Amino acid sequence: MLFVFRMLLMGLHFVLAGVLGVIVGLCRPFNPDNSRLCARLYALPAMYILRLRVKAEVSGLINKPDSCVIIANHQSNYDLFVFGNVVPRRTVCIGKKSLKWVPLFGQLFWLAGNVLIDRGNAHKARQSMLTTTHTLQNEDTSIWVFPEGTRNLGEDLLPFKKGAFQMAIAAGVPIVPVCVSSYVKHMRLNRWQSGDVLIRSLPSIPTTGLTMDDMPMLIERCREQMRECIASMDRQLQAA
Repeated sequence: MLFVFRMLLMGLHFVLAGVLGVIVGLCRPFNPDNSRLCARLYALPAMYILRLRVKAEVSGLINKPDSCVIIANHQSNYDLFVFGNVVPRRTVCIGKKSLKWVPLFGQLFWLAGNVLIDRGNAHKARQSMLTTTHTLQNEDTSIWVFPEGTRNLGEDLLPFKKGAFQMAIAAGVPIVPVCVSSYVKHMRLNRWQSGDVLIRSLPSIPTTGLTMDDMPMLIERCREQMRECIASMDRQLQAA
């Protein structure tokens, strides 16, 4: 019963946050800080409704370089609310083009200055990547990417796609990994306290001087650091 009540509240919240977010976007369209404001708009009430206790250790994210590529593990649709608590200023996200058809959220996502990529069209996808490279180099804006490309449902990290690392190397900006504990496997939405979530950012990884030949090494380095961090947070929660 509690689960059903929560889902009803979340549905109402999603609509209201979408309306307010679209208003923000219309008032200052494509402002790169819209994403952070809208992320908080979704996240803060959602954490209260879901009763998820989030502890964030993200000094590396707060003090990130002006321009960087932020990579994070992607577990479920709840990531919107969980990560929304820590999205830094002037950060936009990359999402699939089909998001624009989601009522309110899709329009909000677009107006917030986020990048929509048509993964089924290689030419358009490359053009979008070139645009984001220009953004990273010239607009003091960071890009948030889920390099797995899809949800892993709290299991081991899926293989990373190349796009985030190509952008970082092409623009010469660092990569900042951000990890969230495997909350989706332990979340109990039919209980008053649904669970605990840890978020941790890792030190930035420079890409200056790297070429595309170095990309496999860079991908493996980032993925291994994130796997170790997630495993450490999961052990910490189990011992608590």
